[in-house]
Amino acid sequence: MKTFLPKEADITREWFVVDADGKPLGRLAVKVANLLRGKNKVTFTPAIDVGDFVVVINAEKVKLTGRKETQKIYQRFTGFRDGLRKFDAATVRARHPDRMIKLAVQRMLPKNNLSRKVFRRLKVYSGAKHPHAAQKPAAGDLR
Repeated sequence: MKTFLPKEADITREWFVVDADGKPLGRLAVKVANLLRGKNKVTFTPAIDVGDFVVVINAEKVKLTGRKETQKIYQRFTGFRDGLRKFDAATVRARHPDRMIKLAVQRMLPKNNLSRKVFRRLKVYSGAKHPHAAQKPAAGDLR
């Protein structure tokens, strides 16, 4: 039996729109990461990029369960001495609502060159409108 490897000409990329309104952050991120990698397709191969484009809307309305709104900490380092900056989830949601979803999805992808290429196909918007209507995105299947 031979292993099937899809060719670049065989790969068709679709567009999906996912509404984050009221959905838990982690569960949403898993589904989005799987759509980006193409794990929902029959032709999925871990070493070949067969994933789709994903547009996430209503990022500011994503749900955090429990007390994560105040206890979850996002941190970044400026590069200078004593440059560690810590923000709770409520602050990140107020300043950059899309960043919570982007970080969650990025951390669920494998850490390699292919996933950095895959991550560029994720589009996150804080409101209900997005500029990708010309691509005719279908509703994302988040079962």
